[in-house]
Amino acid sequence: MAALAGLGALRRLCSVALFLSQLYVLSGRAGSLMTTKHSQPQSTFAKSLTSTTTNTPYFKAAESTEIPSYVTKCPSNGLCSRLPPDCMTCNTNYSCIYGKPATFDCKVKPHVHCVDQSNHEQENFTINMTCQFCWQLATTDYVCTNSTNCMTVSCPRQRYNATCTVRDHIHCLGNRVFPKMLYCNWTGGYKWSTALALSITLGGFGADRFYLGQWREGLGKLFSFGGLGIWTLIDVLLIGVGYVGPADGSLYI
Repeated sequence: MAALAGLGALRRLCSVALFLSQLYVLSGRAGSLMTTKHSQPQSTFAKSLTSTTTNTPYFKAAESTEIPSYVTKCPSNGLCSRLPPDCMTCNTNYSCIYGKPATFDCKVKPHVHCVDQSNHEQENFTINMTCQFCWQLATTDYVCTNSTNCMTVSCPRQRYNATCTVRDHIHCLGNRVFPKMLYCNWTGGYKWSTALALSITLGGFGADRFYLGQWREGLGKLFSFGGLGIWTLIDVLLIGVGYVGPADGSLYI
């Protein structure tokens, strides 16, 4: 009887264990199903975010509406033939005869407005000019940079590299800005008449040399009393002919 009772208890225990194992398996499946169901909306939401980010419309930057700098040089509603060269584009013909009158077809640049003789707005017109390059113009037709580092009083006369720019109302062929070798021609404010007067009156004390900025020669004349008069006479001649000039190398006024 005891053996039968133990066998019955073992069967019940096995039944309980089997029931618990089945319950564990069923709970695991349910958990996996729930995880799958929750992950699918997340992935779908991620895809929607990705697609939203990918399909975001691209707005192009607004085109620049800045007015070109050359417009400030162009008179509004003026005669097209009198516009500065920076306001137009011309079909230049380099085969024209040098020094002879030539006619070229031109067109105004964007944002430039001009009229003809009848006060009608136009874009295409012609201009008349002399066939020559810009560097061949007269010296009054361009402006060049000045140099204050070269000696104007020297033999031979010194030159310097200058950058020249053609005036706005002048038309020519080639580059409107060009380099050119020019003679040194600048002044520091010294007057030839003043230097000569000092040399004649107070040259024995070196006043003329001091005035011209040559203080070493001035001291020499001062302590030698004008080289006993010989140096004074020589300086009068040298300043009179313009051979002796300011110490900074500039020209007399």
